[in-house]
Amino acid sequence: MSLILQIETATTSCSVALAADGKVLAFKQVNERNKHAEVITLFTEELITGNGYTYQDLDAIAVSCGPGSYTGLRIGVSTAKGLCFALDKPLIAIETLEAMAYGVINNNAIKIEEGTLLCPMIDARRMEVYCAVFNSNGEKLRATSADIIDENGFANLLKDHKILFFGDGADKCEAVLGSNANASFLLNFENSATYLTQKAIEKFSEKDFEDVAYFEPYYLKDFIAGVSKKS
Repeated sequence: MSLILQIETATTSCSVALAADGKVLAFKQVNERNKHAEVITLFTEELITGNGYTYQDLDAIAVSCGPGSYTGLRIGVSTAKGLCFALDKPLIAIETLEAMAYGVINNNAIKIEEGTLLCPMIDARRMEVYCAVFNSNGEKLRATSADIIDENGFANLLKDHKILFFGDGADKCEAVLGSNANASFLLNFENSATYLTQKAIEKFSEKDFEDVAYFEPYYLKDFIAGVSKKS
């Protein structure tokens, strides 16, 4: 049996899941800004001990590695790496946008029309988003990028394809692209550690692990610190 702890902190959602053989046993989640550092270790402890396991029972730790919030990614990846070092367990990294796509694909409550493309979006402030495009099998058709949302941004794809936009970046995208008949929007979508499950078990089976010592989150853009308004 493979027992994998899964950590998602790339957006405002802080989520931890415990999965055995590719099936989620339990998860804990809070969608609130600046709560990640406060709750992540508590969630981890509650999931492991609350389900009758010990930390040594874990076979691997999987983490959503970005792109996304600089601070959130640092917290999630640092926690995952710390556990891997302390327990001598392998680290599995999963791109956040890919996990989001699988979250929609594997959600039976979401009906995806045949041929519809999936575009997960993460808010990167102002009118910029981190995004990629996938087909309904989870294959990436358009590389991960940081895009400024305007009426021409997806014109070529929307000309011939229906696209489902989702994620916290899609809310502001709707105001710009919402009039296009081929654009649809899944609002109130929240990232979850449960979305890592399919890729986590695949990578575990293939022994596709990261070098714990040197692994860093996928920031996509350089971090720019804000300027204090205090005198």
